[in-house]
Amino acid sequence: MTNDAGIRPEVAPSGPGCVECTDRGGWWFHLRRCAECGHIGCCDSSPEQHASAHAAETGHPIIQSFEPGEDWFWNYTTEEIVEGPELAPPVNHPVDQPAPGPQGAVPADWVQHIHQ
Repeated sequence: MTNDAGIRPEVAPSGPGCVECTDRGGWWFHLRRCAECGHIGCCDSSPEQHASAHAAETGHPIIQSFEPGEDWFWNYTTEEIVEGPELAPPVNHPVDQPAPGPQGAVPADWVQHIHQ
């Protein structure tokens, strides 16, 4: 069932990490989940900013944090926090997965590569 706000609570996340970073051997700072299709992308502080690129390419404007202990939603179109329902599990990446991640792919000087 599709919500008018572009949120589909029944759709599971695409995986435990950023789809594009995983495919390309990259890394991320934090993860975001598309509330409409479940795509997991990296946040705008990450080097590649795949979550916002996904929103721009697909027209899926609403994301939810995919970080443990965070449940906020963001609308890229209105640039504001929005309310949303509980999404299908899992609601965050594995708690043993480091941030930044994934383990073994993050450069030692990662702080120099994030967007502030």
